[in-house]
Amino acid sequence: MSMKKSYAVFGLGRYGLAVAKELVMSGGDVLAVDENSSVVNSAIADIPVCKCADVTDAEAIEQLGISNIDVVIISMAHNLEASVMAIMHCKAAGVKTIIAKCANETHGEIMSKVGADKVVFPEIESGTRLAKNLISSGFVDIIDLSKDVSMLEIECKPDWIGKTLIELDLRRKYGINVIAIREDDKLQTNVDPSIKLGEYTKLVIIANTAKIGKILK
Repeated sequence: MSMKKSYAVFGLGRYGLAVAKELVMSGGDVLAVDENSSVVNSAIADIPVCKCADVTDAEAIEQLGISNIDVVIISMAHNLEASVMAIMHCKAAGVKTIIAKCANETHGEIMSKVGADKVVFPEIESGTRLAKNLISSGFVDIIDLSKDVSMLEIECKPDWIGKTLIELDLRRKYGINVIAIREDDKLQTNVDPSIKLGEYTKLVIIANTAKIGKILK
């Protein structure tokens, strides 16, 4: 799996900074943007490509080259108007995926209506968790159980379909433990290792965090 998706993070508060740093550490191509020059200067030590710009300005968006970015994370929940304008400009520029941090459900509904593909609530989803979800695009969700161990839900890889867990021997090959299977939105915790996996089967696994990238390649 290629880790060379491109990301832009608008707004370098605590949440946006956490997203940008995690994406950089995970090997993503990251453009970080904030309108405050002092914030940008502070962040550049951890995020090599930082720009000072007003993302509510369509011309500024164009100059940043946002049309070439795969995923834009808009982390300006404190300013609904600015978030909405940034979403609309990114949508007009042809960005494939726009994720917006929002302060409450009402703001989230507004952001979705103007073009956000996903809205996140910072009290529920940390910036680090969002970045991990983005950088490993084959998994559905992730929860850090400790510094080194994570629980995540992943989609079946194409070469796993039609095979059983016994045949795949995932513990030996990848060092992961399957603790549940999800099919048709039904979660089965009593896993039968002799049942063949289907195209839409999802696996809930526990794995070493450092090996997640290898699992999904």
